[in-house]
Amino acid sequence: MQNRLLSLNVFESENGDRLFWFLHVSGWMAISLVSYFSLNLWYNQPEMSYIAHNLLQSVLGIVISWPLRHIFQAVWGNNNVSRIVVIIAATLIFSFLWTASRLSLFLLMTNESGLWSDFGGWLFSSIFIFGCWTAFYHGVKYYRLLQQESKNLQQLASAQKEEILRRTQAESAAKEAQLKLLRYQLNPHFLFNTLNAISSLVNSKEPRRANDMIVQLSHFLRYSLDNGGVTEVPLSKEIEAVNLYLKIEQARFEDRLKVIFDISEEAKTSLVPSLLLQPLIENAIKYAIARSEAGGVIRVAASIDGGNLAISVADSGADDEAVTVVASQGAGVGLTNIRQRLKTLYGDESLLDIDSADLGGLQANLMLPLRLAAS
Repeated sequence: MQNRLLSLNVFESENGDRLFWFLHVSGWMAISLVSYFSLNLWYNQPEMSYIAHNLLQSVLGIVISWPLRHIFQAVWGNNNVSRIVVIIAATLIFSFLWTASRLSLFLLMTNESGLWSDFGGWLFSSIFIFGCWTAFYHGVKYYRLLQQESKNLQQLASAQKEEILRRTQAESAAKEAQLKLLRYQLNPHFLFNTLNAISSLVNSKEPRRANDMIVQLSHFLRYSLDNGGVTEVPLSKEIEAVNLYLKIEQARFEDRLKVIFDISEEAKTSLVPSLLLQPLIENAIKYAIARSEAGGVIRVAASIDGGNLAISVADSGADDEAVTVVASQGAGVGLTNIRQRLKTLYGDESLLDIDSADLGGLQANLMLPLRLAAS
């Protein structure tokens, strides 16, 4: 019902008004032309009074039939039975009015008389003309409705194709970004630090800690490989991956690295791009914890903010402020990959910026559209 009324509004636009009046006036003027050839010439009535009557009866038709348009508009959204009843009744009533008007005008303008007995014949032709007017009005309206529906379907199909293409591109770009991210995670610097830490534990005759670190590394690599092609995962699962990575780093830094998680229960079920937080954690370790003699703190927070998911990764900063300035510029493979993935997945609905943190260092702020994992 709402769609039909919306389509009616489309038809009754400015263009629709111009089309209606053009067809309305042209149709009634055509009746004058037909009457001239079929009556005036056929019955040898060249007098101007007869010709003028043909023109004036069309003018009367223009005026009398015009309200039909508003009546048909008023019942456009009704059910078919009530619409048909109103259409038939209105057509008959206005046919009667036009018949009485043009017959009275004919008697007034000519010397004819005693024609009221032929009222039925005049009414029959009027009903035929008004019936044609009604049929033509609805025919044009339904034709334009069909055109609009066809246009809407084409636009819908085009939008669906664009959405499918966008999703395909997003999945492809996500996979490509995942591979780049995986290479970034497995860069020689990361592996060197991890293996060097394991070697130090072995040399220090701490085989249990070394073995734990190897296990954590294998778990993290397994997670990276298993989820390399997944576009989105629940935030709770992403936090598990972050924990795997942090356990490796905590084995390196021991008590120098403290991690705080502040994740709301509502945020845990929201979807995020897989392996999203690890580059942010690694940046914090690289530019803050590793550059600070006393180590530092990393805080990961997440909460629901209206219709968005807000995530932040903050650190306590480095001893050298110049390092903090470099990190604040947001350069690097990890942040670039994150921005590309967010833009591909969410367009302009996502945001990543770098700001000062209350811990003393920098804070990466993520804003994603809220999408909940299926229960």
